[in-house]
Amino acid sequence: MNFDGILFFPVTPFDAQDRVDEDLLRQHLETTLAHAPGGVFPACGTGEFHALSTDEATRVVQVATETVAGRVPVVAGTGGPLGHAKALARAAADAGADALLVLPPYLVGGPQAGLVAYVEAVAAASDLPVVIYHRANAQFSADSVRRLAQNPKVVGFKDGVGDVGLAQQIVRAVAAEGREDFAFFNGLLTAELTQGAYRGIGIPLYSSAAFAMIPEVANAYYRAYVADDEERRTALLDGFYSPLVRLRDETPGFGVSLIKTGLRLGGLPVGSVRAPLVDPTPAQQDRLAEILAAGRALL
Repeated sequence: MNFDGILFFPVTPFDAQDRVDEDLLRQHLETTLAHAPGGVFPACGTGEFHALSTDEATRVVQVATETVAGRVPVVAGTGGPLGHAKALARAAADAGADALLVLPPYLVGGPQAGLVAYVEAVAAASDLPVVIYHRANAQFSADSVRRLAQNPKVVGFKDGVGDVGLAQQIVRAVAAEGREDFAFFNGLLTAELTQGAYRGIGIPLYSSAAFAMIPEVANAYYRAYVADDEERRTALLDGFYSPLVRLRDETPGFGVSLIKTGLRLGGLPVGSVRAPLVDPTPAQQDRLAEILAAGRALL
């Protein structure tokens, strides 16, 4: 798969009865697709995968594939309990998704052999290629990723850990397998803050939660990044991303909660986050509004 642009992780809108709002999801997708993302990742972290039932996650992916209609790749979230992950893999394939992002297994840890077996089991559940998500209780060694790269159905690696040295070793391990088709991307929270370093170790792609909330600013950063315009890039880091990260770090889960709040501030009533996440306080919401205004003022 080829990704040309920012990787877009849409939120999952909920209505007043806490049901997935499919019409709002379509609107969110269509509006943001106008800003030319390189791929769409429905029912993943920003989409509150942790809080969706199997039926809800399946429907979110169906709506996404229908709306995207082949314009860019659609990579559906799966993971958690193995049976759940395999069922979602099959459902995503039936929905017409292009690939899967394999999130960590539920609760338990395991040795490297077990993590490899988990990814392989999910990959075997459908015809879709899979991307490894390196995060939390699914942290892979370079040897494990090299072993997985021997499977042609494993096509990518998303780093959510932030160990740059290990990430570099993983990049080189995959290169040693001759996998020129393998996609690497930075999946840390507010990845714009670390992407300068990741590009230097051979990870040129990144996911952007901010793109779901304020795509015009996210694209301004991306254009500066691609053009090596460091003056412009650092101005956006200092004026928008760094204040956003300071607010994000005040409360666990704000990597998602702030995105939904920003969309509501922009007029899209996507609803609140589901437990255990919480919405910002009124004071935090006011600060987010100021940060968003400051970001737009930089354009």
